[in-house]
Amino acid sequence: MNRINKILEEKNNILSIYFTAGFPEIEDTEKIILKLSECDVDMVEIGLPFSDPLADGPTIQESSTIALNNGMNTKKLFIQLKNIRKKTNIPLIIMGYFNPILQFGIENFCEECELAGIDGLIIPDLPVDVFKENYQSLFNKHKLLNMFLISPQTSDERIRFIDKVSNGFIYMVSSFSITGAVNSFGKNQIDYFKRINKMNLKSKLLIGFGISNKDTFNDAVSYSKGAIIGSAFIKFLKTNKIENIKNFIDQIRG
Repeated sequence: MNRINKILEEKNNILSIYFTAGFPEIEDTEKIILKLSECDVDMVEIGLPFSDPLADGPTIQESSTIALNNGMNTKKLFIQLKNIRKKTNIPLIIMGYFNPILQFGIENFCEECELAGIDGLIIPDLPVDVFKENYQSLFNKHKLLNMFLISPQTSDERIRFIDKVSNGFIYMVSSFSITGAVNSFGKNQIDYFKRINKMNLKSKLLIGFGISNKDTFNDAVSYSKGAIIGSAFIKFLKTNKIENIKNFIDQIRG
């Protein structure tokens, strides 16, 4: 069984942490993964930096710029991940935009993911219908799950189609905006969480965008299997040492 699906079956209150590969320093990728795997973290999302990250807020955009300036690229990432499975069994997801994957070669990218032990991908700008028609069989061949995003503006019809195609979790974007940390969720967001729950989808839900503290994490996991934290963690990395990551996770878990 894929490591992502195993966690989704076995756990509630799942915590997934996103960070940008090559940030703060070019060789920090493996160090961050291993430190997160020592803490109370269930999944790790590795951001593949891109020069035009449309869905990302200023914090993640800045981390991508720094990573690219550090020399991070797709080939370098796979070199860094070459031996990661000798050191940790935590589920690993690469999150990135389609352009760098296309430039690398989609089949080559999937092959490298399988060799490195990557469990799944999140590609925000790859439409589900394009994926189903052109790439699903390739992903299946290389044992990769592909997770899709939904937002408050996604129609029920589209959500049900995504649910049908999905073989991992659905990434439920908390609001129709770029990524970024907030201190609490509003009524519209809570209503949206409730609406999606009432749809009784087969796929598990993880909520992302705006999870930044214990309160927003607890709110998110009360309407889903888990929550994804990105911007708040990157802000932490900007001013704290990797060996102090446990302090951040402890604040979220409470």
